[in-house]
Amino acid sequence: MIEQLLDTPLTRLTGVRHPVVQTGMGWVAGPRLVCAVAGAGGLGILGSATMTLDELAAAIKEVRSRTRAPFGVNLRADASDAGERIDLLIRNEVKVASFALAPRRELIARLKDAGVVVIPSVGARRHAEKVAAWGADAVLVQGGEGGGHTGPVATTLLLPQVVDAVDIPVIAAGGFFDGRGLAAALSYGAAGIAMGTRFLLTSDSAVPDAVKRTYLGMSETVVTRQVDGMPHRVLRTPLVDGLERSGRVSGVLRAVRNAARFRKISRMSWPAMIRDGLAMRHGKDLTWSQVLMAANTPMLLRAAMVDGRPDLGVLASGQAVAVIDDLPSCEELIDGIVTRAAGVLRGLGANLAG
Repeated sequence: MIEQLLDTPLTRLTGVRHPVVQTGMGWVAGPRLVCAVAGAGGLGILGSATMTLDELAAAIKEVRSRTRAPFGVNLRADASDAGERIDLLIRNEVKVASFALAPRRELIARLKDAGVVVIPSVGARRHAEKVAAWGADAVLVQGGEGGGHTGPVATTLLLPQVVDAVDIPVIAAGGFFDGRGLAAALSYGAAGIAMGTRFLLTSDSAVPDAVKRTYLGMSETVVTRQVDGMPHRVLRTPLVDGLERSGRVSGVLRAVRNAARFRKISRMSWPAMIRDGLAMRHGKDLTWSQVLMAANTPMLLRAAMVDGRPDLGVLASGQAVAVIDDLPSCEELIDGIVTRAAGVLRGLGANLAG
């Protein structure tokens, strides 16, 4: 009955049971979390931006070995090896390709020709209109409440704008954590919700327990440009306060050190990293120092999410962290969300009928 009530264009497009998406968070969304989400009926998405090509291939293979449910991979459209990664998805018949930045028209066409569902993430109505015109199958719209790179417009204002502007399924992100939010998003005309922070804070997340406890003990987030030069919503920690107070010279020196560390971990060549920096700068009002600062993102996130040192790393977080106080399994979380959403929608129907 719940699946019938919550049958949406998103579930029909992707083949998942429930209209709930786990976003492709770097260092967080690995095979363990994706398999747990897929097994619970949601759409799990591997975060490949912090993986090498070989690591992504191994992650896809692992997910394939553990579940037959549909899943996705999040890609950087501006990565120097984006074409190779797309080939990998096509060869492995991955169901969904999501993008943090709008992919080029030819990338969308290439994926669609191979039967891969293309879902770019956007933060403005005009961006949704652009990728829809280029053939995207759906669009994920993140309001300013969301964690990581974010925009200034709240989900409650951005979502209805996009729903009215495009004729493809719209997935709502930014501020969602329970069944009431799913019911609200569906009422706005969305086809489902996507969550990052809520899935990070589950027992199936591979994030170290010490880091999870830090999240559960905090409620204040801040949007800073000191991580990589672009608006980034993170937990307010002493490290972030220090970054906010640091000067340009110390920030650039820190970025150079982190670039060298990221190169060692990712095994990218300096020319490849420079090409990625050029791609990031294209079409954006970024200084070269801001481009260089982009190396801070993967390394500062890795310090917390992998090394378990929240005191040395940056903790990307949506504002929903303020109302999260437990660590359910993905199955418990998704079952609770869809059960409550169905109850809310039934209750609204009964009240209207009355």
